Amino acid sequence: MRNFAANQLISSRDDLLAYLRSGARPREDWGIGLETEKLVIDAGTGEAASYGQIRELLTQLDGTAGWQGIYDDEALIGLQGKRSSVTLEPGGQLELSGRLCCDMHCNKRDLARYTAQINEVAPRLGLAILGFGIQPFTPLPQIEWLPKKRYAIMGPYMLKTGDMGQRMMKQTAGTQVNLDYLDEADCVRKLRLLQWLAPVFYALFANSPLLDGVECGYLSVRGEIWSRTDNDRCGLIPAFMEKGGSLDDYVAYALQTPLYFLQRGARLVDMTDRRISFADFLEQGAKGEVACLGDWDVHLSTLFPEVRLRPQLELRTPDSLPPDFALAVASLVKGLFYDDLALQHAEALIEDLNLTRRQELYRESWRIGLKARFGEATLLELARELVALARQGLARQYLQGYNADDESCFLDPLEPILRSGETLAELVLAGWHGSRQQKLKHLQHFCGYAFKA
Repeated sequence: MRNFAANQLISSRDDLLAYLRSGARPREDWGIGLETEKLVIDAGTGEAASYGQIRELLTQLDGTAGWQGIYDDEALIGLQGKRSSVTLEPGGQLELSGRLCCDMHCNKRDLARYTAQINEVAPRLGLAILGFGIQPFTPLPQIEWLPKKRYAIMGPYMLKTGDMGQRMMKQTAGTQVNLDYLDEADCVRKLRLLQWLAPVFYALFANSPLLDGVECGYLSVRGEIWSRTDNDRCGLIPAFMEKGGSLDDYVAYALQTPLYFLQRGARLVDMTDRRISFADFLEQGAKGEVACLGDWDVHLSTLFPEVRLRPQLELRTPDSLPPDFALAVASLVKGLFYDDLALQHAEALIEDLNLTRRQELYRESWRIGLKARFGEATLLELARELVALARQGLARQYLQGYNADDESCFLDPLEPILRSGETLAELVLAGWHGSRQQKLKHLQHFCGYAFKA
């Protein structure tokens, strides 16, 4: 936390607001952070890897190239590097939280180094890595829970809040982008536009068209799964769906959301049996504990809207993707949101939709992808305009001296999609036939975790 002590007691709501405002940075210090989740599968069968297999992967990386093991009691559950970390999601999905970079060339170097490391070790263990948004074959009950204390609390609670929360935890994988803002007004503006553009990010980067090995009727079933996980903490935040809003609205949203747990050293205090909101905990305390800023920080990390603030902005919408496409997500965000002219034009493209149509488009985006319509246009046409704006925005950032090299090349993997209108999800579905081995080979061709060039 920037300029805060985790054990500092919260004296008023102003402390919560001040924590969010502390994320503001001057323009010259802005960076882009890329977080990439991917699936670990058995290379021979396509089934989800067991924790034992994934632990061995981490063990072989531990102590090499600057990685050091992260443990939950005796369980190896991640790796810490100098500027990056590797963590495991509940079903064993592997996530790289990359370094905060000033330009996309730095992001690529970080991701390429990590990709080379896991691709050197995984085949020796009979494992394969996929940039794919849903486990391709393995049913939910057959996926082993990661031995992590927080998941032992979250997993049972998910059964109370929706019918797909445990699928979200164990079967899905996504891509996140972290970005900066200048001040409160800039933060709210970017948060609002990121929410408005959530349908584009679902549609353009749709990559989860299967459920339990069969076509499921969605190009991003991950979007449908998230919508049926927990309405208290997922989806779009209403206060930022129309013009207006403030950081205090985000505080209000977070305050009304129930707590999962409190962290006290290595111990977690389960709060799900109380179903107590952070506002109630702040006012009354619970289980002999009182609210401190560390609790607020942890609580913010357990909110899962499409755009999260903690205190950097985090876009959470896109499915898991191969590394070239993951970099394209971050480049699209950087091109649009770090250039004033691109940001202004992007807002103008979609600002006239009413709330009802925004919500309809949001749901249609993960079902039919780029074919979804708003007015006379489709999401494909909107995506083409946005990518063009992002290219211009990245070029201007280069000319203004914010980047050492032009970054527009990182948008190139999107061009075949923009020309044809066929997403990765549709390419996967087109070849989803034949034997298990044929399907697996087809999936690895499109979504194997390696750079194409």
